[in-house]
Amino acid sequence: MTHVPEGYKEDAKGNLVPVSKIKEIDLMRDNLVQEIALEAIELHELIKSFKDNVFGNVAAFVQLSGEQYGAKLGGNKGNVTLTSYDGRYKIQRAYAESLVFDERLQAAKALIDDCISTWAEGINDNIRVLVNGAFEVDKEGKISTTKVLSLRQYKIEDAHWHKAMGAISDSLRVAGTKAYVRIYKRIGDSEEYTPISLDMASV
Repeated sequence: MTHVPEGYKEDAKGNLVPVSKIKEIDLMRDNLVQEIALEAIELHELIKSFKDNVFGNVAAFVQLSGEQYGAKLGGNKGNVTLTSYDGRYKIQRAYAESLVFDERLQAAKALIDDCISTWAEGINDNIRVLVNGAFEVDKEGKISTTKVLSLRQYKIEDAHWHKAMGAISDSLRVAGTKAYVRIYKRIGDSEEYTPISLDMASV
């Protein structure tokens, strides 16, 4: 970080500007933004520390609970729900796998295209729209795993189709696992829970 001499401020281009040459409204805006941003950074670090503590404490408790039955649990992964004694609060730890397709998906698409071209003309257009929609990419250039996998629900008796569905299954792999923790509080005396949001947009 560049050292800024007293009486100066650094502008967005990295130039040093005398404070006396900066308009009062610009200085006020700068002070406001700096104050809010620094508070946000502190809060971000606090939430990160809180999340780490929650995962650590939940993992330790699950291990302790397993030891009550003489079971040594391996690793910290696995979905689990913990509820307070009075049922007022609930904590859920969840792990979600991120699924992607490898190059074999292209083979599946070619096999499906072969199926469509050999089937009766009357159903080609509808199936082609269905398949092309499943293989469309989003703004980030990614194919929706949900849409592609939904093709497997159709009971089509065709050897090439079955081979294509097998290729889809074989091309699927886990790219990574993301951990989540959600904390809930019960709504009055009902059995319903509402999340305790830590998202600034929904508070």
